[in-house]
Parts: sequence; C-alpha cells; structure tokens
Amino acid sequence: MLKSRVAGLCGAIAMGLSALTFAAPVQAEDVIKIGDINSYSIFPDHLVDYKKGMDMALEEINAAGGVNGKRLVVITRDDKATAGDAVRAAEDLISREQVNAITGTYLSSTALAMNEYARRNKVLFLATLSLADRMIWQEGSRYTFRLRAGTYTQSAIMAEKAAQLNKKRWALIYPNYEFGQLAAANFKRMLQAAQPDVKFVAELATPLGKLEAGGVVQSLIDAQPDAIFSVLFQPDLLKFVRAGNTQGLFEGREVLGMTAGEPENLEPLKEDTPKGMWVTGYPWNDVKTPEHEVFLKAYQARYKTRPGISSVMGYTTAKIMAAAFEKAKSTDTEKVVDAMVGLQVDMPWGKIMFRPQDNQSTVGSFIGQTAISDIGPVVINGQYKQGDQYEPTDAQVKEWRKVNN
Repeated sequence: MLKSRVAGLCGAIAMGLSALTFAAPVQAEDVIKIGDINSYSIFPDHLVDYKKGMDMALEEINAAGGVNGKRLVVITRDDKATAGDAVRAAEDLISREQVNAITGTYLSSTALAMNEYARRNKVLFLATLSLADRMIWQEGSRYTFRLRAGTYTQSAIMAEKAAQLNKKRWALIYPNYEFGQLAAANFKRMLQAAQPDVKFVAELATPLGKLEAGGVVQSLIDAQPDAIFSVLFQPDLLKFVRAGNTQGLFEGREVLGMTAGEPENLEPLKEDTPKGMWVTGYPWNDVKTPEHEVFLKAYQARYKTRPGISSVMGYTTAKIMAAAFEKAKSTDTEKVVDAMVGLQVDMPWGKIMFRPQDNQSTVGSFIGQTAISDIGPVVINGQYKQGDQYEPTDAQVKEWRKVNN
C-alpha cells in the first residue's frame, strides 16, 4: 500500500517536472525565474504538498498581473536528498536556465550545501523547509534567508512545554544527523536551564530511515522515564509509534513529538496515533486567522484535499519571492537581497518579517495535542507561538555570524 502510494506521488511529481521541462519557451524579458531544488522523489508526502502550495500562489500572483509586469515562474529540480545533486542542480539552474534566485531544500545536508553555494557564488537562496540552523547563524551570510521556524526555535517551544509538565526523568530519541542531534542538544540544555533537577535517563540516536523499533522501544522502557522527547518523523515515527503501542511505552508517560503534528507526519499514524501527545506542527482544521480561512478554502477548492505544513511553506515561498522582486523593482541579485532584509509578507498564519540581524523569518510554530477525529489524526488545542519570541538573542546571533559577515 505504502509503496503504491509513494510510486503514485513520485509519478505525479515526474509529470509536473516534465510539464516544466517541455513547456513552450517564453521570452526572458517577460518572466522572472525562480529555481526550486528539493527532495521531490525521496520525501513525496511533504514535497507534493509543497509544490501544490507553490503552484496555487503562482497562479494567484500571475492572475493579478505578475511581478512588475512580468510573469513569475518556477523551474523545479530534484536533489534526491544528496548535497552533491543539490549543488549540480543549482549550477544548471543558474547557468542554463538563468534563474534569478534559488529556493527550496528539505534536509539539513542539502540546505547547508546550498548555503555555501549561495555564499560563494553570490546567489540569493531562500531555504524553505529545512530546519538546519547553521545556515543562518554560524554559517550565515548575506545571501541566505530561511522561512521555517528552525531547530532552535522549535526546541525552545518544546522545552517550554516540558518544563510546564514538570517531569523529572526524561528519555530522548532522535535521528542521528544534524537536525536530530541539534534538536536533542537544544532541548536538554533549555529544559535543564528551566528545571535544574531534571534527569536524562536515556538518549538514543537512530539511523535516519532505519529505525529498529522493537529494540529501541524496549531500551526506553528499561530506562523508566517519566516522559519522552522524540524528534522522529516520516517512516521512523510510524514504526516507533506502532512498537510503542504494542509494548506499552506510552502508558502513563508524557510524550513530546517535535514536528510530529505536521499532517504529513501525523496522518500516516492513523488509528495508532497516541492520544494527548504534545507536538509541534500545523492544525490545519483549527487555524482561525482570516488569512488562513481564505487560503484553506482556495486550497481545498483547487485540490479537493487538506493542505499540509509544506503546502503553507510552498505557497508562502512564492509570495515572498514576488514581494522581494516587487520591492526591489529589479532582478539584480544585490538589489533583491537588499529588498529581502526586513521584508514583511502576509502568509496564511499572519504577517511575517525577515529579521535584519540573521535573515530568519519570524514565522512560528503551533503546539498542541494529538487526537483522533472523524477526519483522522489531528492536533487539538493548538497554540501559535511567534517565532521571534523563541529565537536566540541578538548578541548571540552577532557572535555566531562573525566569521562570514
């Protein structure tokens, strides 16, 4: 079942890419081109939603007259979740397609590779889905901007909730690569600062996509934690939840799941979803801002399905780039980069801004609890946490960014 779903999604993406590749040529002076690089074939559950959101925004922008009288188009490339392919795709987009900016990336590895490429080649790069923090702080530069609330911010939101729960014995489980490692380290440090008597009784780093769920769950049970902090997502999260239910891991314990409340991660759990798990994510069915109600109605009318968090990010990506080119009144990279600094944009969750001190957007994250409803697993009692309330201090950002600025 899963294989057929993935195959179908990959096929849909391939058709979309083919349409882009074989579309009738347009005159360069009539368009503004964006190159989007993402792991389309490896993470289709997220990236199909992302492309749907971006396509909808492009249609809205161009129907309203485009940007400075020009049509905004996106040329898509698949990085196959590898840094080398991401860089090669960027080189092709810049040299052959002559795009005016690059957006995208999902994994930390591809985002960091694109950050370095953008810095060396003075190319505007907007990271859209990656939670990697180094690209805007320790390795940040003038040319890289980041849309999503990153690892530091989401860890801070989770640690705040953990401190409120006041549990003494915590166990951690996370994928053993940069995102997972940093999320766990941030969470431990932040929770310990808020609750000095906390103890971390187990810390399990698992290979991404290769979770041995039975043994991992038993190790956590043996550690006898009062609460669990998980950074697992996609297939690893599903295997963990199923084994945890079977072996009784979640009984009588608080569970926090970073990003587990994103529809793309939550819905595959189906009836196995642990009830009452605290998660960051996107309660698409319960966001009451006027902007979101307009977005949701349009998205469901167009696609006959719910949006995912990646839909929101894809939609917002196109809106950001349109606003930046509009503000710059140019496609010159340096002018558009200048326009991005401090840029304010309306998105489905409200207004966001790109902070001048680090090029990070102020978009936040929702935190709530999991529940089973008549439409499947959802997040209830969601609260929106504004991103800039949880990000590092200006002094810390300045210290981190000394090297590349």
